[in-house]
Amino acid sequence: MSDEVGAVVDVVAATAPEIRDGLADRRAYAEGENPSGERQLAADIYADELLCERLLDVDAVGSYASEERDAVVDGGDGRLHVACDPLDGSSNLRSNNTMGTVFGVYEAPLPAPGSALVAAGFVLFGPITTMVVARDGRVREWVLDGEDGDRRLLDEDLALPAEPTVYGFGGRVSEWTDAFAAYADRVAGELKLRYGGAMLGDVTQVLTYGGVFGYPGLRDRPEGKLRLLFEAHPVAHVVETAGGASSNGERSLLELTPERLHERTPLFVGDPGYVDDLEAALN
Repeated sequence: MSDEVGAVVDVVAATAPEIRDGLADRRAYAEGENPSGERQLAADIYADELLCERLLDVDAVGSYASEERDAVVDGGDGRLHVACDPLDGSSNLRSNNTMGTVFGVYEAPLPAPGSALVAAGFVLFGPITTMVVARDGRVREWVLDGEDGDRRLLDEDLALPAEPTVYGFGGRVSEWTDAFAAYADRVAGELKLRYGGAMLGDVTQVLTYGGVFGYPGLRDRPEGKLRLLFEAHPVAHVVETAGGASSNGERSLLELTPERLHERTPLFVGDPGYVDDLEAALN
């Protein structure tokens, strides 16, 4: 990819093998917490520092923000602004389970509305390393090979399967609202449970097999857990571009504009019918 947005995607792809190779020796907790009050692993900080340095070297990138930093990092006059969760699902590292990197490329200063996204995607560190990117109305998926993140195309036009098969919902069941619990109970009677504790792994299950993934607002945390700018917007952009739907329980996540950099939101993505039913159940 030779264009400005493509340059950002190229950097994320090239950095992914280095992030993955550095995980084994960075499984311990670092001192302190991220801005959302969560303990950081050394791997979180490592991935964030790599991506910040590499992405701000791209002339078109005017700023960088991540789940691991209090504030936006200025990068100059570039027209693109990149938001990342450098290591989504890092709590899975100690048990050697799936995690990944998620990013959104915005054409507006951060925090920006979902409508300002020009591309979004994620790298999944599973048994193999894959990359999914939504841009220009299409979702593509690659395998990342070698030390430089060379890409081998798997799917030129990834689409959400029409027949839903799997579901996964986060949060303790005892903390779900009655309305969501009733909806989840119905879904559990129709689909197979697939939940691994890393959003990107669970979303990939939905993209591969069809279905719905969600992390609802809870009784004592109605705002949800996931960050709108760093996680919800990018994943919603990917899923909607693939023919699915997204929602915060009321409307598309891409219609939302964060007031704060680390603002949280309930998140639901996947089959349009199940997302519509979710909104009806909650409202």
